[in-house]
Amino acid sequence: MTGRTARRRVLRVSVPDGSGPDPRADLLAVEEPLEIRVGGEPLSVTMRTPGDDLDLAAGFLAAEGVISSAAELSQIKMCDSNVADVTLAPGVGGPGARLRRQFVTTSACGVCGRESIDAIRVRARYDVSADPARIAPATLAGLPGRLRAAQRVFASTGGLHAAGLFTAGGDLLALREDVGRHNAVDKVIGWALRAGRLPLAGCVLLVSGRASFELTQKALVAGIPVLAAVSAPSSLAAELAAESGMTLVGFLRGASMNVYAGAERLAG
Repeated sequence: MTGRTARRRVLRVSVPDGSGPDPRADLLAVEEPLEIRVGGEPLSVTMRTPGDDLDLAAGFLAAEGVISSAAELSQIKMCDSNVADVTLAPGVGGPGARLRRQFVTTSACGVCGRESIDAIRVRARYDVSADPARIAPATLAGLPGRLRAAQRVFASTGGLHAAGLFTAGGDLLALREDVGRHNAVDKVIGWALRAGRLPLAGCVLLVSGRASFELTQKALVAGIPVLAAVSAPSSLAAELAAESGMTLVGFLRGASMNVYAGAERLAG
């Protein structure tokens, strides 16, 4: 498997102290394409950090509404280090005309090339509005520190996003890192799907960047009642969360946070 970091020579320049240029080695997060195939036919190419690629392929298909459980997967295999081939279980319909094409996404945006917002609204199979989960604000406030402490590749490169799945009590269930925010979330969802844990009732998904519409949609598709982000949500993410009964928290930093939807889940 391709490594997650790459070493490169850099020239460190420090202006304030007037010291001379300092050649040194630096670690970079690896970014490489992963082609996802269904039944041998190309479906998607996404730029990702290698690792947990089977989870990424499974999570991508779940987020796109192609599959909803591990029972709908017959096999996922790596044809080589950058190609994942998915075989669906007998009787499971494959990607429709909307997805049966090869399209390229980048590490910055998982929905590039889509025709419209309506085209990416996936019908959620789970009703998160009925989820009785409650989480204390103090527990939420402690999650970013736990996420950062578990980010091994970020610690050495400073160049990766992370998605962490927690219980309402603050226990870390799964963490995935990637150069793409959407990929990190897909890897978490794929892990849950392959482990037979969907829907993720009573769970909190924490993302290291902002909460976009796409990430909110992915959380909804996985049945996650609480989405938290260390940065801002988008207006459409807040609207989707409110419409679906999801709790959306942004600017989760230190002891403060903004609650954009579903404040009733914050115990106390």
